[in-house]
Amino acid sequence: MVDDSPGAQARSSEGEPPQSAVLAGQSATASADLLVDSLGEYMAVWWQRLRGGESGALPILAGLVIIVIIFQSQQSKFLSSGNLVNLLVQAAFFILLGLAEMFALILSEIDLSVGFVAAIGGTIIAALISPPYNWPWWAGVIVGLLASGLLGALQGTIITRLHLPSFVVTLAGLLGFSGLLIYIFDVDSGSVGGVISISNNAVVYDLVNGNMSPAASWIVLAAAVAAFASVSIVRTKSRRDRGLSAPPMSITVLTIIVAAGAGVVLVIICNVNRGSLIPLRGVPWVVPLVLAIVVAWSWFLGKTRTGRYIYAIGGSPEGARRAGVNVALIRTIAFALSGFTAGIAGLVYASRLGSISVGFDGGTYVLYAVAAAVIGGASLFGGRGKAVHALLGGIVIAAVYNGLALLGISTAGTEMATALVLLAAVSVDSLVRRRGTLAT
Repeated sequence: MVDDSPGAQARSSEGEPPQSAVLAGQSATASADLLVDSLGEYMAVWWQRLRGGESGALPILAGLVIIVIIFQSQQSKFLSSGNLVNLLVQAAFFILLGLAEMFALILSEIDLSVGFVAAIGGTIIAALISPPYNWPWWAGVIVGLLASGLLGALQGTIITRLHLPSFVVTLAGLLGFSGLLIYIFDVDSGSVGGVISISNNAVVYDLVNGNMSPAASWIVLAAAVAAFASVSIVRTKSRRDRGLSAPPMSITVLTIIVAAGAGVVLVIICNVNRGSLIPLRGVPWVVPLVLAIVVAWSWFLGKTRTGRYIYAIGGSPEGARRAGVNVALIRTIAFALSGFTAGIAGLVYASRLGSISVGFDGGTYVLYAVAAAVIGGASLFGGRGKAVHALLGGIVIAAVYNGLALLGISTAGTEMATALVLLAAVSVDSLVRRRGTLAT
């Protein structure tokens, strides 16, 4: 059998590291281990993996279903179209923060500064596109995201070059960047009462508050499904023709059908009129933006050499170093990507509120970043995690907040409920790892 796992693909004829450098990341990114020819064989392999502890996203999906059932039974408005769209918009910020934290967690590190990095990125964007600067929206966004990425790269450089614990460095970043945020507001003449407004910039404001037309929503969905279907079918056929590990074509087709069905349901829900005074229909622009970022980071982590090296370092830093991986460089890149993604989260936050203030609670939001990644299925022990985990975790956090708000539960109750969900997710992660160890 030809080994075409993501770990093995990290090698090349130019002296890429051997398989030992990436074994730790295989369980997080590999597809089927066997070239099966039927749906029955594929399900048998899947069941063996499940019994061996590789449960994937099943626990969080089951938990999400339970959460939905509980809230819908208590409040019938929970599954209304208006509330579901609002829930997706709420989840966008948590998803992006979870994605930012994911890069550090895969490395078996942690980034405590992503909350304030997001705030600084969002603040720079808001300040540049508002009076008195009035930059073009795209220029402000580019500068804000680059600044966020540079902050992440700075921390990554300190961690790798001085061999300091990421906990200490990013804790210092949390404190220092909170001060930097205050300084930005102090020197910005456009700040009024510690608030910078962006409501006068239609493009950035509409990123979260604007919607596609119903017709455009269907067109975008059709294009996305067509692209996904073509890529999936071509890739499966190509791998099977070369004798590489791949699911049967029936599984690929079933996956496409499920994805298309989920997209159709989403568009139908968003196209229902949810306005009270004026018609309000269509998919919010932030939804395809977040999905595009999830897809992009999924591809980067699973299909690029750098992405596989990140998994390898998270599984065994010394093994990766001995295999020839530039551990310091890859770690720095990962922290830079963490900061860059946090900057996108800050942009979404400012867009949703139409402003950003000096009171941004970055210390609390970093906890939600870790929670979103871990609840979704990322491992705190490194070497395992996918972009989709942050997507699932962010939706779970938003569902808990949204549902408890509908029930009139206080902030204290909401915080405790989120803590219980996080503890449950970490417990499942620990149990799965123990079962996987015993199975081997």
